[in-house]
Amino acid sequence: MTADQDNHSGALLPVVDRELDGLTVWVVEDDPELLALMLDDLSWRGAAVRGLGSAEALYRALLQDRCDIVVLDVGLPGEDGYAVAGHLRQAADMGIVMLTGRGSPHDMAHGLTQGADVYLVKPLDLDVLAAGLLSLRRRLSAGRPAVQTVTEVQRAWKLSADGWTLHSPAQQTLALTAMERGALQLLFEAVGEPVTRERLIERVTDAPWDFDPHRLDVLVHRLRARVRTATGLELPIRALRGQGYLLTP
Repeated sequence: MTADQDNHSGALLPVVDRELDGLTVWVVEDDPELLALMLDDLSWRGAAVRGLGSAEALYRALLQDRCDIVVLDVGLPGEDGYAVAGHLRQAADMGIVMLTGRGSPHDMAHGLTQGADVYLVKPLDLDVLAAGLLSLRRRLSAGRPAVQTVTEVQRAWKLSADGWTLHSPAQQTLALTAMERGALQLLFEAVGEPVTRERLIERVTDAPWDFDPHRLDVLVHRLRARVRTATGLELPIRALRGQGYLLTP
């Protein structure tokens, strides 16, 4: 079983106790062998599972669907699991299980602070993972609000029709500069998808050949700071190493 692959039936596996029946679990793990092991076991236990190999793949999946619980590896390529957990906790109400080889009290405290509900240290014990998922299932069944998809949350951040004003989820507004407007228009057009630095530079200047790429990083940094000051919220733009930027909820 490979990354970004669904397995909802589990019909070919012998089922003894489908303790996770009715639970939708997505596993974000870049180790194909470990990912396949977790998907097979969770499917055997009755969960509807999906495997994803990166944070970007998770964000794209959330544009189309929803899940009850995300099992999240810390050591992901690009955006790491700590950052993803913090982002998911702000954007949607779902269970988060963090999986990592970092077992120090400091690392565990950091993971829980970022939004993890359960923190598991590798090597993974599949029975312990299942027990954690069952505990989260009881909490989710106790009446927590439904999980929001990325599409639903993204509607909370809006640009005005002319692109000159950013509207926050709390209906606060921020007037944009010309360069900020150009960058945000492109990121909103490609929500959930990486936008290369080259494309962003072409959008914010008429002379991309004479534009220092570091100015783009400064632009994004200052825009985030202005939004934070004006609204008290984090603007959901993520830097992707070696790629560019991604607008998520």
